[in-house]
Amino acid sequence: MQSKVRARPEPAPKVGFVSLGCPKALVDSEQILTRLRAEGYRIAPSYESADLVVVNTCGFIDSAVEESLDAIGEAVRENGKVIVTGCLGAKGAVVRETHPSVLAVTGPHATEEVMAAIHQHLPKPHDPFSDLVPPQGIRLTPKHYAYLKISEGCNHRCTFCIIPSMRGDLVSRPVGEVLQEAEHLVRAGVKELLVISQDTSAYGVDVKYRTGFHKGRPVKTRMTDLVTALGELGVWTRLHYVYPYPHVDEVIPLMAEGRVLPYLDIPFQHASPRLLKLMKRPASAENNLARIRAWRSVCPDITLRSTFIVGFPGETEAEFESLLEFLEEAELDRVGCFAYSPVEGATANALPDPVPEPVKQERRERFMTLQAGISARRLAARVGREITVLVDQVDGDTLLARSAADAPEIDGVVHVSGAQGVKVGDFVKVRVERSDTHDLHAIALP
Repeated sequence: MQSKVRARPEPAPKVGFVSLGCPKALVDSEQILTRLRAEGYRIAPSYESADLVVVNTCGFIDSAVEESLDAIGEAVRENGKVIVTGCLGAKGAVVRETHPSVLAVTGPHATEEVMAAIHQHLPKPHDPFSDLVPPQGIRLTPKHYAYLKISEGCNHRCTFCIIPSMRGDLVSRPVGEVLQEAEHLVRAGVKELLVISQDTSAYGVDVKYRTGFHKGRPVKTRMTDLVTALGELGVWTRLHYVYPYPHVDEVIPLMAEGRVLPYLDIPFQHASPRLLKLMKRPASAENNLARIRAWRSVCPDITLRSTFIVGFPGETEAEFESLLEFLEEAELDRVGCFAYSPVEGATANALPDPVPEPVKQERRERFMTLQAGISARRLAARVGREITVLVDQVDGDTLLARSAADAPEIDGVVHVSGAQGVKVGDFVKVRVERSDTHDLHAIALP
């Protein structure tokens, strides 16, 4: 009897991938990569081995536009077959004008459009044995932490920002879907979930906080309810991009109880009421200071991270000084500062009295010098304490780790010595021995 020989399937096409921009764009990249793997495509590690390259771009500020255009140009030169997606793709014809040979251009959060373009230019022979991916999807982050995007778009119309014109109004993901993804990630070994969106506090506003279901249990599509459920998963949960709405106060007790990390990333942007109004930002400096004091009274260990803009059109020296006074009173732990940069399409560009570039840069330097001293004092207060850290890198008996106060890539780190038998992704108890402006130095405890 002759046996039938199954023909070997054709090798699946390989797609190269370049991902630029913020964590929200990173999640978009992960979703595209997950679809690629689910359909049996292979992911190429280099331009040379790829049959086609996807470039996920950023287009928020001028330097990001230049970086994205350079990345597209490199992909075109090294490979030739390039599909462009992301925020830069939403900015009119700039990509086509600069790189007319690209195969397709889409805006952000456009998985279906990107896949359609790939199908058109790189058809894939079907093979059920290769069309399998893990339930948590394909991730670009290390195995022990992952970004969890809970919504897309934004309902605010901040005058310095063009994100809504590129990503649209707020669209909240179904709460059951978000919680299911979180559980898949935890089962796959994720130890830290970083909750992201354009406006985390507004989660559920677009659907009037309707009730969803997870494992047969009703859960409202609302930030507090979502965070409460995430706090039951037994991993670190870190909140990013939180606007200071009143209901944010509801999550502070969860932090004090240790159910979620005592960490809030809140972009205050300025302290001048007039400038905040020109920026179309919520809240006032006085309210924010009172809220900060109240949060610390409930949860003394809370870490507060924020970003600010100096040199916004019309900013006076007195208003800048009021911002410095706010910094001194607020004593924020982690702070980023940007000199205002006109973004094409932003309504703030039309405001009168632009601040000269040298003045903007001088103010930024003064701001960062003041904040460096504040950050150093806040870190020095932790010397002598025993804390738990999450390990990101291992080099012999030394570790590069992060505490509850440190988000990956944007905050400081904890340098740990004297560790034995530790792996990446482990939680380790350490004692802080010293500090500097940004980082802690510690010794591992037995």
